[in-house]
Amino acid sequence: MQGMSLKIIKAGVLDTIQDLGRYRFQYLGINPGGAMDRFAAQVVNMLTGNDISEPVIELHFPSSIFLFEQETMIAVGGADFSATINGEDIPLWQPVIISKNSILQFEKWKKGARCYLAIREKLDIQKWLGSYSTNIKATTGGFNGRALQKNDEISLKERNEYKCFLKDKDFVILPWKADTLWKETPIDRIAVVPGNEWELLTKESRKKIFRDHFVIGSLADRMGYRLQGTLIAKQNCELVSSIVSFGTIQLLPNGELIVLMADHQTAGGYPRIAYVASAHLPLLAQKQPGDKIRFRFTDQEHAEELLFLQQQHLLQLQDACKFRLEEFYNTAHGGH
Repeated sequence: MQGMSLKIIKAGVLDTIQDLGRYRFQYLGINPGGAMDRFAAQVVNMLTGNDISEPVIELHFPSSIFLFEQETMIAVGGADFSATINGEDIPLWQPVIISKNSILQFEKWKKGARCYLAIREKLDIQKWLGSYSTNIKATTGGFNGRALQKNDEISLKERNEYKCFLKDKDFVILPWKADTLWKETPIDRIAVVPGNEWELLTKESRKKIFRDHFVIGSLADRMGYRLQGTLIAKQNCELVSSIVSFGTIQLLPNGELIVLMADHQTAGGYPRIAYVASAHLPLLAQKQPGDKIRFRFTDQEHAEELLFLQQQHLLQLQDACKFRLEEFYNTAHGGH
């Protein structure tokens, strides 16, 4: 429909539509994919009043420039790429109502690797195997199974009236902000649980993993991060290919480590020496080439406790966002 879409007026380096992933199809060789930083993706959806599983746009820097052809409510979170509406700064982690024909762009990189854009009016795209996530390898899901390009137009499912809030302004920032700090943040070390082949490492190598730091190499993308620095040694043995997941740390034949990320393959033949605790995957998702990382040892029980704390924080945020949005609408409509 005319005038009810989001238009890409300049393409970014790799901006795709993602949700929380596509599950149950790994046996077919289809990986779950989904947002790299699922914490950020959920929070921006909550801020706009959307369900946490609604698709969002995952942005890398330099990012796309967007033209909104209708009034919308958006939220931006994750990495800080200096978001602006019509040249004016807007904050991270806060809902923003924007007027028709406004331009959202990201002026300069400040920190992080991936930024998320949620839109209350919802992207009108089709699911593939139960998910909206873009699978670039299979060229399906998301928007035409690829990264967003110049002149793409994505229809929005809903139309909402915001004139009484905007009052001829380009945008209005709503007066509440999501608290993204849960109990374990900020974190200086990424928690890992020993993997299936942990015992194959030499004693010295096991010490090195927690003693030394690693640098994310230039080969770092949505599939995985190659880690440089300390070389890890193991005892010799042949391994059959086995199931891997987001956060699996594998030992490569040259002694380097690779951490598998959202677009990882479904199986691999390298030793799975450790797994990143799920609650720390969002932290890893915001790292980029050149960043240093350190690991700390944890066990399954503590890793589950961390995830529970993070989920608890997200549930509280969801309730708070819902309450604030309802209150905001009621006050506005009560005043008319």
